[in-house]
Amino acid sequence: SVAVPQSDPPEQPDRLPAAAPSAAAAPTLLLGTPVFLVPYGDEASVLAGSMGLLPSASLGEDRRGLYEPIHGSAPDIAGRDIANPCGAILSGAMLLRHTLGLPEEAELIEAAVSDALANGAMTADLAAPGRAIGCSAMADAVVDSLRHRLTDCPVVAELRD
Repeated sequence: SVAVPQSDPPEQPDRLPAAAPSAAAAPTLLLGTPVFLVPYGDEASVLAGSMGLLPSASLGEDRRGLYEPIHGSAPDIAGRDIANPCGAILSGAMLLRHTLGLPEEAELIEAAVSDALANGAMTADLAAPGRAIGCSAMADAVVDSLRHRLTDCPVVAELRD
């Protein structure tokens, strides 16, 4: 089954869908074989607001795996700067958590994606008409959010000193 985020997002009438920021912050785990899971991943994207937001992993018994967004490489839109990079970025967070054993670092990346979305950075699959940004700009928004979070991070402050 698929879980819905625990709390309702704040009302955002000018942004579609309003669930996107909270969905990115509350990832759900689905287990099964790829043949079994493909239809569920497609359906789960409705809860998040877009396939572009969802990470995925095919994990082996030793926790090594292949990480990618549920939509794969999206070759039909490659090179057009219109893809949503959040699924790929969140797949990197999954790699940090599940294979590399770095949950705090994964949480920073997940929070940065959520912050960027909550601040209105959205690609065409999520944004209201006329408000979309490109793939590169979305990735930049996530990086900016991550930099902001790292500036406030006590561990990073210790490393700087």
